[in-house]
Amino acid sequence: MLTLNLKQDFKHLFTASAKAPQLVDVPRLNFLRIDGAIEPSHGPSDSPRFAENLQALYGASYTLKFMLKQRPENPVDYSVMALEGLWWVEDGRFDIHIKDNWFYTVQIMQPDLVTPETFAEALAKLRKKKGDMEAFSRLRLEPFHEGLAVQMLHIGPYAAEPATVEKMDAYLQAENLQKAGHHHEIYLGDPMRADPAKLKTILRHPVTK
Repeated sequence: MLTLNLKQDFKHLFTASAKAPQLVDVPRLNFLRIDGAIEPSHGPSDSPRFAENLQALYGASYTLKFMLKQRPENPVDYSVMALEGLWWVEDGRFDIHIKDNWFYTVQIMQPDLVTPETFAEALAKLRKKKGDMEAFSRLRLEPFHEGLAVQMLHIGPYAAEPATVEKMDAYLQAENLQKAGHHHEIYLGDPMRADPAKLKTILRHPVTK
């Protein structure tokens, strides 16, 4: 059985320094993705739609993994990759403490051997097992090419991210770069299990020169 090591193959994209920002060039990659918005008076931790979207995203990712591992010809094994989130507001008033105006795309990277046909088969299996959740219709498989970006490791609770973002902004100014996309978070820890002070999250901002 062939075993893929995506975390090692793309190590520079899933590790980062907590001391200083770094510039990376993110290639075109394959993702399962789903969009949404945080409901009024909610945050990501208690948003019903966000929870449903994550359930669908993880369900499809693990279904694909086991389908490819168990297929009779050319089976392939790999680890499910980290959850990622792109976050933005549409009214120009971003505040880390006000979360019910946030829009998002959450995504999980997939190996290139996951095709539209494979995804459709996995979705059919998932519907048969879990029922026809509304979120399944919002899932999509598509490439995402982020390109040139600045990233840095944030250690600590999500509410403390502005301090890390300030260091990234200072780096952009010093290097004559400007932001060119959504705030991107790659979750290396489980907020339900980890000590908030030890949570690890890669923060990434697409940039142009």
